[in-house]
Amino acid sequence: MEHVTGIGGVFIRAQNPDLLNRWYAEHLGITPAPESYDVSSWWQQSGPTVFTAMAATSEHFGGPERTWAINFRVDDLDAMVTQLRAADIEVEVHGEDYPNGRFADLKDPEGNAVQLWQPAGADARGPA
Repeated sequence: MEHVTGIGGVFIRAQNPDLLNRWYAEHLGITPAPESYDVSSWWQQSGPTVFTAMAATSEHFGGPERTWAINFRVDDLDAMVTQLRAADIEVEVHGEDYPNGRFADLKDPEGNAVQLWQPAGADARGPA
């Protein structure tokens, strides 16, 4: 059976796309889509990716008007949180470490939920 090999893009409806693209580039290091087909898109490191449907009542999305949330893997959650807070971005670090890692939550300038994840356990070791 043929299957997908990864996520090829995440597309966000935005009131101010230029501002949002700059914010993700400046604070999370995600370069915007290139303006030319001669330039490569942003490349991510290989690693675990969770793709799942969640209950419409889940608080994970940041409110009932939101229909998606994104989670980014990071190598050092504490360093990323320090960097974001230095830029006056409010970040809430989960008070508990989970078997699959550590997490922190923030919102982008348009109020979209963004979660940071430092993998641990089986997700840090890789596929069996």
